[in-house]
Amino acid sequence: MSQSLLSHRVLAIEPSPSIAANALVTQLRGEGRDIVNFTIGEPDLDTPRHILEAAQQAMFSGETHYTGTPGTPALLKAIVQKLARDNGLSYRDDEVIAGCGGKHIIYHALAATLNPGDEVIVHTPYWVSYPDIARLNEATPVIIPGDESNGFKLLPQALEQAITPRTKWVILNTPNNPSGAVYSEAELQALADVLRQHPQVLIMSDEIYEHFVYGSARHVSFVAAAADLQARTLIVNGASKGYAMTGWRLGFAAGPRWLIAAMGKLLSQTTTCPSSVSQAAAVAAFAGDQAPIAQMRELYVERRRRMLELLADIPGIGCTPPDGAFYVFANVSGLIGKVTPDAQRLESDGDVVAYFLREGGVATVAGSAYGLSPYVRLSFASAMEVIEEGCRRLRRACQALR
Repeated sequence: MSQSLLSHRVLAIEPSPSIAANALVTQLRGEGRDIVNFTIGEPDLDTPRHILEAAQQAMFSGETHYTGTPGTPALLKAIVQKLARDNGLSYRDDEVIAGCGGKHIIYHALAATLNPGDEVIVHTPYWVSYPDIARLNEATPVIIPGDESNGFKLLPQALEQAITPRTKWVILNTPNNPSGAVYSEAELQALADVLRQHPQVLIMSDEIYEHFVYGSARHVSFVAAAADLQARTLIVNGASKGYAMTGWRLGFAAGPRWLIAAMGKLLSQTTTCPSSVSQAAAVAAFAGDQAPIAQMRELYVERRRRMLELLADIPGIGCTPPDGAFYVFANVSGLIGKVTPDAQRLESDGDVVAYFLREGGVATVAGSAYGLSPYVRLSFASAMEVIEEGCRRLRRACQALR
């Protein structure tokens, strides 16, 4: 009876796999289990102090009321300044909008534009929610399989083959979650060459991990690489990752005025506006001292180096070093077919994840959640001692297989 009362939209999707994995860690720890958590998709670091002080000042000065739906004038100005400073992009205040996190922004962008029968192109490995948000808005996700041999990147010929007259959106994510792939300017321009031939297609460029790139990699915004496509590109970003502000729930979008206005109409009927206190904090994040970002990046550089070093010594696991974000998307094909100490055969990356949790007390997320198997995602947004202990446990668990 209860299922019959639910909408077909809700029945067509599953809970977010990464959120579910982290919730399981919380549950097991509550039961007394000692779990190393590599599922977490957020910085383990505290929000920088100057941002906290801005929020405190806002609260005590009475900034605790509704704001305009797109965001406060101060926040919109800070976003415009951030896009100019960090990305070399020119936007007006009415071409940007704030929401309750990047996921919130993505949902409202798709809800404002999709109709039944529309298609949304997504390349694997993808952030877990892209396909389901498309389904929630009665569109069809068109999945392009990724390939580790080219760094998990979408190739122009694959994009061209996937576009149909029903294509409404192409979603790009650089730096990528979960693979850490970072597209160069030339690679973005090659994708833009394809998209110029299809003027009905909108481009969503999810750049939430822009501040965390490593080695010789450099983040380039899609609009910086293809300025002529700015009129049909929506940049998605926010405070969550770069400023260690996941719990503040503050994301933003930059795009054409007609789309920003449509999203604003929807937001006025759903959440009215983001938290006024979070907006004040985000002004300090985007327009204030940027030194904490560099400090966080240096921590991730060392954590990434150490995790890759330790994983390289684990039999059955292979890694393409990530150029960005804070995840390793590890290849576990060498573990498929192995038999566990309790005589269970590992048939999939889901089995591998279950074994790591059961045998090693290490929580990871299966590559199938991101549309590509056999892989597991491991976050290095954890303290060095956590990374070292987790990798020791993984090594013992893999050595126990036969």
